[in-house]
Amino acid sequence: MTPAEQSQKAAEICALAPVVPVLVIEDAAQAKGLAQALVKGGLPALEVTLRTPSALDAIRAMAEVPGGVVGAGTLLTPADVKAAKAAGARFGVSPGATDRLIAACVDEELPLLPGAATATEVMVLLEKGFTVQKFFPAEASGGAPALAAIGAPIPQVKFCPTGGVSMKNVADYLKLSNVLCCGGSWVAPKAAVQAGDWDQIETLARAAAALPR
Repeated sequence: MTPAEQSQKAAEICALAPVVPVLVIEDAAQAKGLAQALVKGGLPALEVTLRTPSALDAIRAMAEVPGGVVGAGTLLTPADVKAAKAAGARFGVSPGATDRLIAACVDEELPLLPGAATATEVMVLLEKGFTVQKFFPAEASGGAPALAAIGAPIPQVKFCPTGGVSMKNVADYLKLSNVLCCGGSWVAPKAAVQAGDWDQIETLARAAAALPR
């Protein structure tokens, strides 16, 4: 799977809903219920960050939920890529990009959404064939105005901005012509996840899924 093919698949995943939940899961036992609530609320693409010891088990559990498309976030090394693919991840997300990470995703046939924050980083990834990228950290890198500015000279690249995106500012990103969807954690508040309050999470997911873009 070439970078161009990976970007095509990433575009298809980004088209599923306006928001991709970015999930930090501490207890894999909560993963299935969480995934079911988010999918039922209209957010099928789910990014499980590899930031906890439970992440890979959570991906395994979520991969069994009908209608869900589970990916692995915070991919940093080729070992992360292999472990994520083996756990059932159908796409990967990284905060940045290295040649070794990209090669591992090509070898494992795991579609990658690579991170970029500057025009130079965007251009380097575009040169490699990535026409769909993650703009990260979105708010710290200048927010929607910065992404709009990057889009003016590089309109052929589309983005999933992540990092500081919330219900308060998500519309600013989604209205941009170079944004396909946004990544955000607000649809799965930590307290609600720990309490198993799937109804609240489904409600938040429905509101996010209804956002215009």
